[in-house]
Amino acid sequence: MRTVIQRVSHASVSIGCHCKSAIQGGLLILLGIEEADNEEDIDWLCRKVTGLRIFDDENGVMNRSILETGGDILVISQFTLMASYKKGNRPSYIRAAGHATAIPLYESFCRKLGEALGKPVQTGEFGAEMKVDLLNHGPVTICMDTKNKE
Repeated sequence: MRTVIQRVSHASVSIGCHCKSAIQGGLLILLGIEEADNEEDIDWLCRKVTGLRIFDDENGVMNRSILETGGDILVISQFTLMASYKKGNRPSYIRAAGHATAIPLYESFCRKLGEALGKPVQTGEFGAEMKVDLLNHGPVTICMDTKNKE
């Protein structure tokens, strides 16, 4: 799984002219899933996301997690995170998981992340064309890959 995690002042996702989900302060997570991903990847990623100390404490130092701030999370599926751009200029998405694999893993990630957070996470709609609006706070943007745990 690959993620782009952004600390946001607010974020929302719209499908057509309808706002599907919106959050105030918290995290916007773009999530890419490949065929080799599994529940172990989800568990690792949920622990890392909820434990990331990227929110300011009383001294203005990034020292608090999303659990400590009570913030919200918006998760958007994004198969383009699995792009291969090695050959030519048109990205290949062959590494992205098909719907039969990706949808259950996406739903499991959102459910487990919500359980760890203590409240449901907000979501987009898997496979839909979405418009994502956000105000990145910091900016703070972190990329994670469960196959390359740095």
